[in-house]
Amino acid sequence: MQGLLAYTIRRLLWMPVILFVVSFLTFTITRFGPGDPVTILAGQHRDQETIERIQRERGLDKPFYEQYGIYMGNILTDWDFGESVTINRGADVWDLIWPKMLVSIQPGFIALVIAFSVGTAVGIFAALRQGTWMDPLSISSFLFFQSIPVLVSLPFLILIFVIKLDLLPIGWGGPRIDVGPQEIALGIFSTHIILPALVLSLPGIAGVARLVRATTLQVLGEDYVRTARAKGLSEMTVITQHVTRNALLPLVTVIGLSMVTLLEGAFFTETILGIPGIGLLGFQAASTQDYDVILALVLMLATVFVAANIVIDIAYTFIDPRVRYDTQQVS
Repeated sequence: MQGLLAYTIRRLLWMPVILFVVSFLTFTITRFGPGDPVTILAGQHRDQETIERIQRERGLDKPFYEQYGIYMGNILTDWDFGESVTINRGADVWDLIWPKMLVSIQPGFIALVIAFSVGTAVGIFAALRQGTWMDPLSISSFLFFQSIPVLVSLPFLILIFVIKLDLLPIGWGGPRIDVGPQEIALGIFSTHIILPALVLSLPGIAGVARLVRATTLQVLGEDYVRTARAKGLSEMTVITQHVTRNALLPLVTVIGLSMVTLLEGAFFTETILGIPGIGLLGFQAASTQDYDVILALVLMLATVFVAANIVIDIAYTFIDPRVRYDTQQVS
């Protein structure tokens, strides 16, 4: 436990360093890339006096390193990510991101639950049926769905379930709640969640199933599994208590990193279905050069990604007691 604590502290101490590098590089790109916030804010009135006034008001006349220091200081002290300059001019960036992030999490979470639940079951089933026709059939069936791009599958599903059969709604709706300055719909409690969750989950099932199948086959050949069977334990007990737990250990990394994608949204799905999520916001920010929104999204995703890696490493020690982090193993 002391080794785990020391390892966790070291990882946490590295976290600010990594985020500093990410934030500095992103800030540099947005400031020295094509276009700039001053030109966007000045609009058509691009006389020198207007540009200089905007630069003074926003501190953009200061040296680059001072601008970066002011930006990071505002985040750390006031949780101020700046203002939107194009998508919703003058709106606080966090107030713009937070509601859309909550919208994207809903279909993304349901999709992950479906993908990992079905994928795990299919992977274990295929491994236990190795050498029979059911093994390749179960995996290849879901590889078919993985091979179809969202831009093809989604319009097809809309045509069948929305237009022809009139079974599912399109768009986004459900009970509404206040989240700061805006309201969002809880589509997770309505039929609006079915179509996006289905589209987002189907391509991921095959990858999970193949990983689980490979790890299950590896575990089935271990000595402790043969010993458990030699003791006379039922096949169900061997699979549930000895095989599944060890076979799913590599899946922890995939699950942890997949949780990060909940905050990324899905641009094509959200655009076609009219879901006001973070994926659509990110594309709008990049295409309209809304720099503060881009910076906030990058920082948010980088923070969650680094934190997820730390949580995954710690989770390994609880899932598999053989995994230990001590001063000799961890540099």
